[in-house]
Amino acid sequence: MKLLDKYTVEVEKFVSVCHKLAQNLFVTSSGGNLAWKLEDNLLLITPTKLYKGDVCPEDLVFIDLQGNVIEGQRRPTGETPMYLKFFNLRKDIVSVVHCHAPHVGALAISKGKNWLMRPIYPETTIEVGPVPLVPYAEPITEKLAENFVPFLQKYNSFLMESHGLVTMSRADVTETVMLVDLLEMSAKSILLALQVGEIKELDLQAVRDLDNTMRTRSLPLFGAAGVNKSLEDLYFAH
Repeated sequence: MKLLDKYTVEVEKFVSVCHKLAQNLFVTSSGGNLAWKLEDNLLLITPTKLYKGDVCPEDLVFIDLQGNVIEGQRRPTGETPMYLKFFNLRKDIVSVVHCHAPHVGALAISKGKNWLMRPIYPETTIEVGPVPLVPYAEPITEKLAENFVPFLQKYNSFLMESHGLVTMSRADVTETVMLVDLLEMSAKSILLALQVGEIKELDLQAVRDLDNTMRTRSLPLFGAAGVNKSLEDLYFAH
């Protein structure tokens, strides 16, 4: 059986997320890409040089964790080295979305403080966590993939300097793109707040309380298992 037929449900969800990213203008031209780990050594990934609003099931590519094409008529995204790094170094991760959401993108090109590293909203704090800035490197290169390595064990979302956003999760792509939506709205609010005054962060006690919220809801901490101890440590440890 062809993988395209075996994973019909997953393929439909994947295509839907591609189209949603395009409709929201989180990707333009042939930019952006995403991947979903369907088996221990099998990824579903977007093709190269194709507008995500036009992606159909037959365009998708199945590859292994070494980057070999298992099934598909097109070549996988040029950012494949980045995805191989993600999935090989973070075995817990199930899906990854890379896009250019405009308000997050504004923070990626700003010389100002990276406010996505700070606790602003409770939802973003417990669902996404801090978002570090990964240093710029030429797109579709091994160097870009390597620049993520110092951050991969501790965080699940990343600002790409002068580029865009990467968000990963232990869930499927429909859940991961919801985190992208949450980050984009948080970034928009931050930029609007900066126009009218100073940003008000959640204080230490509020973040301690959110640690309790995460325990109550059985939410896992961001990063690889055992790396982070608490939200308090993530946001306030120096």
